[in-house]
Amino acid sequence: MFDGWNSGHSSFSSRGDGRNTPVHELAVHTTPLAEETGGKQNMTSDMEVMKERFAKLLLGEDMSGGSEGVTSALALSNAITNLADSVFGEQMKLQPMYPETKETWRKEMDWLLSVVDHIVQFVPSKQMGKNGAVTEIMVTKQRDDLLMSLPALRKLDSVLLETLDNFKDQKDFWYVPRDDEDTENNGDWKKDENWCLPVVKVPSDGLSEESRKLLQSQKDSVAQVLKAATSINDVVLSEMNIPDNYIDSLPKNGKTILGDFLYKIITDEQFDPDYFLSFLDLSTEHKVLDLKNRIEASMVIWKRKMNQKEKDGRSQWGSSVSLEKRELVEVRAEAVLVMLKQQFPGIRQSSLDVSKIKNIKDVGQAILESYSRVLESLASKIMSRIEDVLEADALVQKQLMLEAERRAAESELESEYEENEKIESGAETPNSRKLSELIGWRLSSDTKKHCSMSDIEFFHKAEQEKLMVKSPRALEKLVVKSPRALPKKLSFLAKLENLRSPTERH
Repeated sequence: MFDGWNSGHSSFSSRGDGRNTPVHELAVHTTPLAEETGGKQNMTSDMEVMKERFAKLLLGEDMSGGSEGVTSALALSNAITNLADSVFGEQMKLQPMYPETKETWRKEMDWLLSVVDHIVQFVPSKQMGKNGAVTEIMVTKQRDDLLMSLPALRKLDSVLLETLDNFKDQKDFWYVPRDDEDTENNGDWKKDENWCLPVVKVPSDGLSEESRKLLQSQKDSVAQVLKAATSINDVVLSEMNIPDNYIDSLPKNGKTILGDFLYKIITDEQFDPDYFLSFLDLSTEHKVLDLKNRIEASMVIWKRKMNQKEKDGRSQWGSSVSLEKRELVEVRAEAVLVMLKQQFPGIRQSSLDVSKIKNIKDVGQAILESYSRVLESLASKIMSRIEDVLEADALVQKQLMLEAERRAAESELESEYEENEKIESGAETPNSRKLSELIGWRLSSDTKKHCSMSDIEFFHKAEQEKLMVKSPRALEKLVVKSPRALPKKLSFLAKLENLRSPTERH
């Protein structure tokens, strides 16, 4: 026992003695004596902080030393939760963590997780003696759930911190205060949801293709981390025992918790989880959490009724409910819970989960549950920050597209207007041609001078001039002919007499 405690103290001091950060790097321009003094001060301060942390854990968070303290498991779970809140609570921007904050997180998590090294189980093993005889002995080994899940959680932790470090030198987006006057128009897209967060701003032409690819790749990576952390947390919570005080608070019938309407739908022959959720009002987090609490409570009641038997050997369900129907209802309820977790990943813990955490006594399960929970919260927060930047870029791209469409429409209207102007100011239209052009007459330039004569007189005079040039005899023959051959020039009154009505002509 004493060897174990001594090894434990040695492991604590090795994690906090500054071996990861050499002393000579902490004080470059100091003398060797100052370097040694600074190193001792760092070791002393780390040791004091570590002693304070574990003193609170041993006292069960009851500094009076009385009986009001919590269990060691719950105290350790609360310590991990509080540390994550103090470190990641101010992570409101998509940027690297401060070096001091990152160092604090890693160092104090090493202190808290050092307890896991002493949570072991006995397994059979064989040992060969000096005389060659093989003896079967029992050796200690880290518990299986810790051996499998804890290294995975440490890896997920490193991936999330590296994701934040990848945005160290980015310049394609920045943050401004929400109450800034310059963000009055650009900050309305998420004003109601995240009023305490700063507003993301991107260039007027949007993000570059390189930045967009980086954001998308980091989003996919964080999504995998979120999925893995959620899976580990769900497994740990499912393995925890249901507290007795939670069971005592439940009614004896699951139908009473669900209500007649929900119970009828979930026990119907035709059941679709998608339709079931789309039919319900899940507009607020309170309504989603209430539905989750009711379904989980009903499942607890049903499972207990399936496992417990009455003295006469009959189930508390009664003879009217078959075993197949019981299993079917349980499977449907589990499917609804899975879909709720997928659609609302950032929802708060249910009443059953909170009750399990408060009454936990297994230190290993407390560490795995709290560590996976804080990593799940951090992954969800980083995912939300990445989506904020992508949404701001999508809004800018949409505005650019609308502006391009508006300019194209204006350009098309201008081109049509110019075409119409050319047509109106250009050559004369077919309707403006003269009667002589329609008939086919081609009058010379001399005939166009006699504007007071009719077209027939113009034509007749032109023909006479042609005959005079060709042959004077032909002109004489034309003159000798009857006067009727010549067109008769009518006076204005005669023309009016000819414009009688058709009835008077006959």
